[in-house]
Amino acid sequence: MQTELVRLEIPEGCNIILGQAHFIKTVDDVYQALAGSAPRIRFGIAFNEASQERLIRHDGNEPSLEEVAVRNAMAIGVGHALVIVLKDAYPINVMGALKAVPEVCALHCATANPVQVIVMQAGGGRALLGVIDGGSPLGIEAPQDREARHRFLKDIGYHP
Repeated sequence: MQTELVRLEIPEGCNIILGQAHFIKTVDDVYQALAGSAPRIRFGIAFNEASQERLIRHDGNEPSLEEVAVRNAMAIGVGHALVIVLKDAYPINVMGALKAVPEVCALHCATANPVQVIVMQAGGGRALLGVIDGGSPLGIEAPQDREARHRFLKDIGYHP
């Protein structure tokens, strides 16, 4: 067994969602879920089949984001891995819709932070063991931090 860290490519101004799914229809259903989630969303999707042809299935409404999703899926090389690259929307805009897609089994991260995927090679396949998303905490939220968080949420319309 060998373990590898795969750094995901995230274009400036974009977010990435990494998950696992199943079935050849995944890309089509995820496309519909994303397209219906935010009015100006731009995205690319890539899904690694784990059987039959074992192709990287892909789609999107922004070719450059689709290309990034495919490169990330290829670098991960794990069967049933699902990679989504988002622009002009945030993960919070699409997570509910993605969780409702019957083929989606798990979502491992949704972020604009630097991401490394922990992959293990064993026998004839690879496994996604986890992700390193951003950095470790630097402290505990103080009252002024809480106030700043509430102010920010209010400014963007999420807090009364």
